[in-house]
Amino acid sequence: MKISLISEEGIRLEPLPGPMTIEAATEDQVYSAFHMLGSGLAFCTYSVLASWASHAKLHSDDIVIEVQWTFVEDPHRIGKIDMKIDWPSLPPQRQAAAQRVADMCALHASLKHPPELSTTVTTANAAATA
Repeated sequence: MKISLISEEGIRLEPLPGPMTIEAATEDQVYSAFHMLGSGLAFCTYSVLASWASHAKLHSDDIVIEVQWTFVEDPHRIGKIDMKIDWPSLPPQRQAAAQRVADMCALHASLKHPPELSTTVTTANAAATA
């Protein structure tokens, strides 16, 4: 599996043999938390597609997934995520089914239906005051 940083706002996932690698175009490009989010979404989507393809007797080794995002303000956050799945060997009559399967990725669903989020900050003195 190979994840390539294609910009500050995008990644590409390719199912290459061997260990998972993360590559950047330049050595000063940082694998940010946003890249991690995009990578997780791409990997989750690829996993459900590859599993479905195996059961459907389809090849999945040519799937390439690109995830790109844009930011919005107030507060600063990702405002839009675009995911493109390029699957050259997918028979055209299977395209709608593949779309439904891609939507079954748990991270995809989590982003469409945001989970409740809580944050707790503790300090060394928290135990003494409790």
